[in-house]
Amino acid sequence: MITTSIIFEIHQLNNLGLSIRKIAKSLHIGRKTVEKYLKNPAVEKLSFDRPSKLDPFKDQIDLFLETESDISAQVIRQRLVEIGYTGGKSILCDYLKTIRQRYKHRRAFIRFESLAGEQFQVDWGHFGSLAYGKAKRKLYCMGVIECHSRMLYLEFTHSQCQESLHQCFLNAFIFFGGTPRELVHDNMLTAVTERDGPLIRFNDAFLNFIRPFQIVPKACHPRQPQEKGKVEKGAIHYIRHNFWPLRTFKDLADVQDQAIKWRDEIANVRVHRTTGERPIDRFKPDALRPLPDTLPDCRQFECVRVYKDFAVHFDANTYSAPPWLIGKQLTLRADHHTLWLFFKEKQVAIHSRCWEKLQRIELPGHRSEADKHRLKNRISEEAAILMSMGEEMKSYLENLATTHHNIKKTTAKLLSLKRQYGTQALIQAVCHAASYNAYGPEYIENILRQQQTPLTCHPPVKLQNEALNRIRIEAPLLAEYDAFVVQRRQKHDRSA
Repeated sequence: MITTSIIFEIHQLNNLGLSIRKIAKSLHIGRKTVEKYLKNPAVEKLSFDRPSKLDPFKDQIDLFLETESDISAQVIRQRLVEIGYTGGKSILCDYLKTIRQRYKHRRAFIRFESLAGEQFQVDWGHFGSLAYGKAKRKLYCMGVIECHSRMLYLEFTHSQCQESLHQCFLNAFIFFGGTPRELVHDNMLTAVTERDGPLIRFNDAFLNFIRPFQIVPKACHPRQPQEKGKVEKGAIHYIRHNFWPLRTFKDLADVQDQAIKWRDEIANVRVHRTTGERPIDRFKPDALRPLPDTLPDCRQFECVRVYKDFAVHFDANTYSAPPWLIGKQLTLRADHHTLWLFFKEKQVAIHSRCWEKLQRIELPGHRSEADKHRLKNRISEEAAILMSMGEEMKSYLENLATTHHNIKKTTAKLLSLKRQYGTQALIQAVCHAASYNAYGPEYIENILRQQQTPLTCHPPVKLQNEALNRIRIEAPLLAEYDAFVVQRRQKHDRSA
């Protein structure tokens, strides 16, 4: 075989003046070969036209591609095997690469322009994730385009749930200052639950949301992105290639703040390539339908239970609630930034939403209430009755706890003295004993015997149920009733 190096040697020897005969003799090749490559130095590539196992089936392959140009090589091979093909898949794929372009049909699409306020197009885009400590949250962006002006609204979220969809729509309507007559969207489950060709079953929650706005939903056909091309190219693609590159973000609020600045300073004030106008100048807010007087509440909604750690569980975190609600069912509402807790339609707590995971978000007031609640549970019923008699009794009991006296026996004795001499006499005796730092039931009893006379009272009725015998009821403070009567009398005098 004549190689490129031999051809080079032939020309080198010819340049030195050697004859064809001497060149052929020195290189051990024929004289006709030397003459041939002196005239044309290009190396000839030998080609062999060998028969292929695919040759008998090429006409059938052409029929398949004429019927459906995008049919896969695997399906074609399955059909050919049924009629006797024994070859491999690789030669079929190589052959399809050479002929498939001939059968591709170039579709023509009709461009249309909407009237002002006629149509919004909406789409979601996935933009990776944001890190919060050790946790990561997926990041999505909803883009909404007013089709006539190409005015853009965008909002980033960590969820595509039903409530997030509705909240983004509501924020977009507020941004545009009204609603369109049509809303074009794809077949996402939060809008379309089932579809068979032209038969569409819309999501009930989605229909309930758009009904007050008098909007007609319009779902695109599957795998037909050109039906909402304005939002596909003018929103999601534009955001991904113009806003997103070369930026860093701390959290969801930072992403949205930068997105709003980009929207107002770049996206909606640029000259649009199709319309030749700036979207903000072409936009006609008066063409939109006005918003209803009452807007829907689109916050996330859950029924949660307050556990023993006075907290509720939501989205991989725990949020504190007032301790007196332990065991109760609360209503939780949340948006991207804030979380609210309600008990019987009354707000009982509000938190900043945390996007980390496995965190406890606690209000200082709830911790102090829990400490008081725990202290109250540790006090016996007898001690609680005595403490309810006033600060003097409470202070006396606290000092009494520092002595050697048995607290349970002491409180039982003081309650017995209360029944014998009355509440006022007991309080006076306690104050008198405290002035002399005399802490003990024996001092109180001695003072009462010297200064007071026991009340005539009948012993309490003994019931068979011992639990009922242990019930203690706090004595009402008559001063509170006196104050109430005086207050009502003053109010009556003013009205007269």
